[in-house]
Amino acid sequence: MKKVFMIHGFKGEPNGGWRPWLMGELAKNNIWACSLEMPTPDLPVKEEWIETIKNSVKDKTDEVYLIGHSLGVPAILRYLEILPVGLKIGGAVLVSGPIFEIKREKYERVDNFIRGSFDFNKIKNSCNHFTVIHGDNDPNVPVSDAEYLSKNLSCNLILIPNGYHLNGSAGFYQLPEALTSLLKMIKV
Repeated sequence: MKKVFMIHGFKGEPNGGWRPWLMGELAKNNIWACSLEMPTPDLPVKEEWIETIKNSVKDKTDEVYLIGHSLGVPAILRYLEILPVGLKIGGAVLVSGPIFEIKREKYERVDNFIRGSFDFNKIKNSCNHFTVIHGDNDPNVPVSDAEYLSKNLSCNLILIPNGYHLNGSAGFYQLPEALTSLLKMIKV
């Protein structure tokens, strides 16, 4: 059974922004989906978020797909780094995710997720398919982070014109590009 797990971002919530819409669209395609409630979203702790993903995603198979927004992206990448060799999920859609430290006041906890390099070889060996989606004018995470991420994952980068941070605050309650990317991965 195909399963999609969604991971929200810093100060986010499971049913914010486009996640409820995406769950509904996936249900129409007979794909099980759930949006995880990450612990202490206002004061995130990297190890707690990774553990939440690990405990929720019990079957690490090509039937599992992850989609993360903002801080959910480095959380997914850190999770993929710890998967045992030989285990691989089906795909990941990475939306508006920071890859480099933000270095702004009140973002120290976010920077803790990002501090230190990512093991992109291990990440790519833990997941079959990737897509990166980013607003072309994101005020929180520079487009250069998305370009770097898509280059290092050897995957498609979808830039959304005037997408800002692709969240509810920016008016994004649907994200068709995420649905299309997931369906393409699942049908591949």
